[in-house]
Amino acid sequence: MPERIKAILIGSSGNLVEWYDFYVYAAFSLYFAKAFFPAGDQTAQLLNTAAIFAVGFLMRPIGAWFFGRMADRHGRRVALTTSVLLMCFGSALVAVTPVYATIGIAAPVILLLARMIQGLSLGGEYGTSATYLSEMATSDRRGFYSSFQYVTLIGGQLAAMLVLVVLQKFVLMPAELDAWGWRIPFAIGAGLAVIAYVMRRDLHETEAFSRATRREGSLKALLAHPREVAIVVGLTLGGTLAFYTYTTYMQKFLVNTSGFAKDTATLVSASALFIYMLMQPVVGAISDVIGRRLVLIAFGVLGVLCTVPLLMTLQATKDPFAAFALIVAGLAIVSCYTAINAVVKAELFPTSVRALGVGLPYALTVALFGGTAEYVALWLKQAGRETDFYWYVTACIGVSLIVYATMRDTRDDSAINKS
Repeated sequence: MPERIKAILIGSSGNLVEWYDFYVYAAFSLYFAKAFFPAGDQTAQLLNTAAIFAVGFLMRPIGAWFFGRMADRHGRRVALTTSVLLMCFGSALVAVTPVYATIGIAAPVILLLARMIQGLSLGGEYGTSATYLSEMATSDRRGFYSSFQYVTLIGGQLAAMLVLVVLQKFVLMPAELDAWGWRIPFAIGAGLAVIAYVMRRDLHETEAFSRATRREGSLKALLAHPREVAIVVGLTLGGTLAFYTYTTYMQKFLVNTSGFAKDTATLVSASALFIYMLMQPVVGAISDVIGRRLVLIAFGVLGVLCTVPLLMTLQATKDPFAAFALIVAGLAIVSCYTAINAVVKAELFPTSVRALGVGLPYALTVALFGGTAEYVALWLKQAGRETDFYWYVTACIGVSLIVYATMRDTRDDSAINKS
């Protein structure tokens, strides 16, 4: 048991570093947007940075295929150590890239390249870490232990926000953050990724992989499970859009729509993320008792009923405490998806294609819906139709609800138990 917990903690800590590196871009884009895209108003600048953020997501399916294949053929540990090194390189590249005023159009091109590298890394991280944590957990606590993937995922976002708060409040003046201070968190992320690599080198391989007689990890092998692939796409669609709406986009929403100051928006978002992080193991443990399907249905029903009222109210509020309460309410609903979505996917596939099966259809869906959430929201706002985005999120959750209502409960029929 101590070895199992140690492996889960190390695997999770590397996940935290990967997601910190990826999300620090979103947290600091309010400061570096005009350094790479000097033309236009704030919404136009954010729209450009959101487009590059979305391109990072478009690279994730390629990363999911490459690292999922590696994990299913050569082991979970090899894929996890390689992906975190790639993230280190991407973060370091952003930290040292000259701005538009210095090298012109080459600046946003290099920024785009760095985000593509980070997208490749993160595409491999999700499926492999979800598979690793699910395989390392005992069958009766699998929902609880695997929820730590999102504890550390959210922890990475929160760490990015906290670095921003510290720099805003205690270290730098706003002008310094605009000029060069936004580089600091990317340099920190590159250093942390090196530490995560060293920790992951000594991870134990999972028993499920070690005793597997077939190690396929190919698209042909994955396509032999079309129903499972379709379930992953369907259950991810609404959940990923809701997740990115209430997390990465929310800081900008508070500034650009509700009218809060940047530092106030950061503090509100970071505080809500902390509460959200604590919710994940609780919901994961609940799913071990009542099953995964009921928890997912709760997300679907509450998401359909509450998304529009929550966002409409948040749009009009000027009170930071009210904004915090509304965001926490939205995140509590999303927790019923995030806490268990990874384990549900892992429980659908056999060991021979598990990492690829978890990662690739998920990454494709996130690229189309999660990664574009910010861009779609800002585009609709610029077009004067911001409330259409609220209905878009609701409709996507409704599609996922159909999947939740018709799928089997993977807690009781887990492919991991049959490995």
